[in-house]
Amino acid sequence: SPHTVKAFLGDLNLLISFLPPDRSIGSITTTDLNNFLEWMQNDRGVPCSPKTLARRITSIKSFFRWLHSNGVILVDPAEKVVQKSVISPLPTVLTPQEVEAIIDIADRFRQGENADTRYYTLVTLLLATGIKKGECLNLSPNHVELDAPNGPILFVRYANPQHRYKERKISLPEDWVEAYQEYEKNYHLTDRLFPWSPRRLEYLLEDLSDGAGLEKHLSFDMCRWTCALMDWRSGMDHNKIRQKQGISKVQWREVKMKLHKLEKQITEN
Repeated sequence: SPHTVKAFLGDLNLLISFLPPDRSIGSITTTDLNNFLEWMQNDRGVPCSPKTLARRITSIKSFFRWLHSNGVILVDPAEKVVQKSVISPLPTVLTPQEVEAIIDIADRFRQGENADTRYYTLVTLLLATGIKKGECLNLSPNHVELDAPNGPILFVRYANPQHRYKERKISLPEDWVEAYQEYEKNYHLTDRLFPWSPRRLEYLLEDLSDGAGLEKHLSFDMCRWTCALMDWRSGMDHNKIRQKQGISKVQWREVKMKLHKLEKQITEN
């Protein structure tokens, strides 16, 4: 992504600022690179988180590997630099009992005297599809196809051609379709499936966790991880989970590890 390119360039510029201005690229040694990493962690005076350090090591190793593979330098000085991989903390997910409680509260909003179908339609869509907040905000009514040959589906689309690989079709549960049809009648949708601000939708999710008496604050991200975990525990093919989440094979390595740990955590509790 553009953010990755910007970050990598920033990492290399930091290395340039550390090295003597007359140092040629072919004369940089492994010791130079290790000294740079030591300076960055302990002597620069600017905090460097484990995740940032891991990325900067990756930037350096990728750059010098590229130089070496293209014959620019004879020896790769970064080859022996030790990579420090960092896995971010486990995400917070809902237990099966909490999912049931959340859906029950959403259904009460839906069936109440002043019926509000937004709660049920939103949260059950997130828990069934695992879509991101940005993807949810970009949905329009024509992204929902109720009469598809193999059952109702949701199209997740991206306007930017760069992100076309994230586009996908996700099956929709029949009980969501019934709620959606009620919701559509109530709100006369036009160009957006959820025509409210991101903050307003976040408040709807928080209302549900408050109503269910949970200490957890329900969020888009929590719903996304809960969906992935439910699919994982149901025995869904791992590649299908990856495709449903719209993530790359590289990203899946860490996600897979986290889902394994989350399953164990829930089983033990």
